[in-house]
Amino acid sequence: MKNYDLEKRRLVLSAVAIGIVVIYIIRLFVLQIASDDYRKSADSNAFLKKIEFPSRGSITDRNGKLLVFNQPAYDIMVVTNEMKGHLDTLEFCKALNITKADFINRMANIKDRSKNPGYSRFTQQLFLSQLSDKDFSAFQEKLYRFPGFYIQKRSVRQYQRAIAAHVLGDVAEVSQGDIEEDEYYQPGDYIGKMGVEREYEKDLRGVKGVQILLRDAHGQIQGRYQDGKYDQRPHPGRDIQLGLDAELQALGERLMEGKLGAIVAIEPKTGQILAMVSAPTFDPRMMIGKLRGKYQRDMTLDPAKPLLNRAIMGQYPPGSTFKTGQAVTYFTEGIVTDSTRYPCHHGFNFKGLHVGCHAHASPISLVPSISTSCNSYYCWGLYHMLSNRRKYKTLEDAMNVWRDYMVSMGFGYKLGIDLPGEKRGMIPNAKFYDNAFKKWNPLSVISISIGQGEVNLTPLQIANLGATIANRGYYIAPHVVRSIQGKKLDKKYVEKHHTKGSLRAYQEVIAGMVSSVRGGTCAHAVHPGYSLAGKTGTAQNRGKDHSVFMGFAPVDTPKIAIAVYVENGGFGADYGVPIGSLMIEQYINGKLTPGDEARAAAVQKRHIAYSFKRPLSRADSLRLDSIKRVNTIRDSLKKVKEKQDLADAEKLKEAKARKEAEEKEKKKQPQNEPAIRVEPETTVKTEKKKKDKEGDKKEKEKEKNKDSRKENKEKPKVKEKPKEQSKDKAKEQPKVKSKEQAKEKPKEQPKTKPKEQVKDKQKEQPKEKSKGQSNDKQKSKEKVNRAK
Repeated sequence: MKNYDLEKRRLVLSAVAIGIVVIYIIRLFVLQIASDDYRKSADSNAFLKKIEFPSRGSITDRNGKLLVFNQPAYDIMVVTNEMKGHLDTLEFCKALNITKADFINRMANIKDRSKNPGYSRFTQQLFLSQLSDKDFSAFQEKLYRFPGFYIQKRSVRQYQRAIAAHVLGDVAEVSQGDIEEDEYYQPGDYIGKMGVEREYEKDLRGVKGVQILLRDAHGQIQGRYQDGKYDQRPHPGRDIQLGLDAELQALGERLMEGKLGAIVAIEPKTGQILAMVSAPTFDPRMMIGKLRGKYQRDMTLDPAKPLLNRAIMGQYPPGSTFKTGQAVTYFTEGIVTDSTRYPCHHGFNFKGLHVGCHAHASPISLVPSISTSCNSYYCWGLYHMLSNRRKYKTLEDAMNVWRDYMVSMGFGYKLGIDLPGEKRGMIPNAKFYDNAFKKWNPLSVISISIGQGEVNLTPLQIANLGATIANRGYYIAPHVVRSIQGKKLDKKYVEKHHTKGSLRAYQEVIAGMVSSVRGGTCAHAVHPGYSLAGKTGTAQNRGKDHSVFMGFAPVDTPKIAIAVYVENGGFGADYGVPIGSLMIEQYINGKLTPGDEARAAAVQKRHIAYSFKRPLSRADSLRLDSIKRVNTIRDSLKKVKEKQDLADAEKLKEAKARKEAEEKEKKKQPQNEPAIRVEPETTVKTEKKKKDKEGDKKEKEKEKNKDSRKENKEKPKVKEKPKEQSKDKAKEQPKVKSKEQAKEKPKEQPKTKPKEQVKDKQKEQPKEKSKGQSNDKQKSKEKVNRAK
């Protein structure tokens, strides 16, 4: 036994010794081979890896005018391993005009791996970005006094003019998410945040360069390592040309001053965006430099939402501009012809439903219905389409055919513009109404025929409708970029998308739009130099109506299609028509006439008083960084809740399954085993026993009564005993009954009492009355005996 214990100890000790040796070997392997800390330390003493940033690609308009360019900027980089014990902090802070607390915070943020995951004490880290020329020149003179600090040159964006902020976008420092998504970026790098800068980031940013410099034992740079054999030159980003016309864009932003809304102009044959205005806008030059965060916070808190690109993110009812698409659908499907007429007595009146309309001739056909913007015509058209059971088997089939026409025109889905944040709008189908209403019919959805109800479009989709009509039935996906240096555009910006409408239908619609300009609702848009087709819209909403205009020119050779949307602007002719006609004139003629320039100045001064609840303040909202954190926390909590809900749902399913199984077993139990719980059958048995016992008691009582009568006859002088006996019996009888009932009661009784119990109670009540009557007779007899 002792030998066995000794042998066991030897094995344990040898295993421990072997384990220590293995751990030591692994540690040596990690330090010398796997880990590169010592290699980096050695390399940092001998080499300096310097990143060279490429110049970002420039952006120009369709005529070659410079919109966005680069300007040199200087950043201060630090290698923390080189500054230990050699830095005069006070002098350093004085040179950069910063406080010591600011210096300490910056160094702490650099070393914090949660904020700077790419931190290494052997590589350059960003300490301060975008030094002004004055600060740079002052700091460069004293740079030799601050070991571990270096100056790095890079370029920052500059904007030639304060226009097209929503299209161009801006550039800012990368976030933690950007670094995790793309290895190209390091802390302190810049990335596109909005607009073209974000959408074409990989084309604009270029490729970084690397310089490996050799240092001596004192840390002084001696030149390039092996004459630059391992260096990589930076490759500049690609230049981009937009389809925008800078002058047209500037005019649009002037005309939308003091208003909320959007303007979108498209070149029909190419799909290129000629102008995209979102009001209110902002100066893109405000988004450069150290004050970018402040301006962004202020605009985020602004109730007018200047950062929102309403041209592609705003979803509005299109109003009467939507009637052009309805006319194409009805005509192509054969619901109407060029001679079909519908009545309009101040609106659509049918089966108690009234949709109002302004006064005009009645009945009315297709072309004048567009020029006068008749509501009744399009309500009747949709009603007859959805009610036609010869052509469509069911209401759902007719509704889905209608929706297919709308989708083919680019509604209800994203058009695929090369800008982030595009919305899809809303086009309902039969399934939507099945879910929204239990029962619905053509009259339930009649408002969609005039661009109201559940229909919502973006200003971009309305402009694309104008381009589709101008092209007589097709469109090319709208896009803002015209060309990229050394690269072809995506194929989707060249392909034609044909709609389901017929050529004849589009010709009828164009005739109606031309008639609208010559003498209809767009009469103020007429111009002697070219022909113009247009359609107004007055979109109803909770507040004042929105002013809408959609058109194109020239009619035979379209060069521009445009949509104007002014929130709460009233009738389409109030704001939409003047703004749209001035924009078309500017693009076709290249300038405005003196008279039209005066009109433009008048429109510019016409501001709309919007009633916002109150300007937001910083107290009402968190800062942008905290908002992002809150959103991420909310998202994570939602995911956790979803998981918990799934787990709870599974548990409930299991519990239900168990209950069902138990119920099935209980149902089977009376057939195989004696019932444990009291069922209605057992209660019936107990009731029978009760009846038998009650019958026995009654017989005994009768016998006692007979005996008492005999005694009374034999002994008439006795008066008190019968009273006491009757009283005692009356007192004792209910007590005996209650005890017996308590003993015979089952442990569990069903809530619903059997019919037999109710009947028995009904029988017992008259019996109790008879007992009382017998007692009264006995008392009367006793009185008679006393009298005798």
